[in-house]
Amino acid sequence: MAASYDLKDIKTRMQKTIGSLKDELGGLRTGRASASLLEPVTVDAYGSRMPLNQVATVTVPEPRMLSVQVWDRGMANAVEKAIRDSGLGLNPMGEGQVIRVPLPELNEQRRKELAKVAHTYAEQARVAVRHVRRDGMDALKKAEKDGDMSQDDAKKQSELVQKATDDAVTEIDAIVAQKEQEIMQV
Repeated sequence: MAASYDLKDIKTRMQKTIGSLKDELGGLRTGRASASLLEPVTVDAYGSRMPLNQVATVTVPEPRMLSVQVWDRGMANAVEKAIRDSGLGLNPMGEGQVIRVPLPELNEQRRKELAKVAHTYAEQARVAVRHVRRDGMDALKKAEKDGDMSQDDAKKQSELVQKATDDAVTEIDAIVAQKEQEIMQV
């Protein structure tokens, strides 16, 4: 078998994608404020895109309020803009180096917006899983072409890669369905 093709590695990469999806969905809070809500936010800082937690500290002073303490005063406007443009439906209010982020009451429209965001994250995860699948299939084709693997072995392995892909996509769908149910629950 070729050294470049490793089914275990492919499955591991797919599980990492699913873990990343769970983290992103964990940031979509349904009721209380949570510092993890702002984890997916990236800020244009110092010439590159940086996660919010690398330029500020996020705290939860009240159940429906987040407080973002920006370390560099010059970055406050960029952080405020990043939160506003994050697609999370938040409206931050800057007060010097501290940005207060009130969380809107979850009305029907807001719940639907959050469900859409959850579906967007799920689709990004599905695409990532398909990229891993493509990498695995490319490695199999190369191994077969180089004579490291017989055509029958390559076919069997490609079926295993496809099964791992199908399993990962099924798991992603189940996770997002559960999150959507949680979001829509009043």
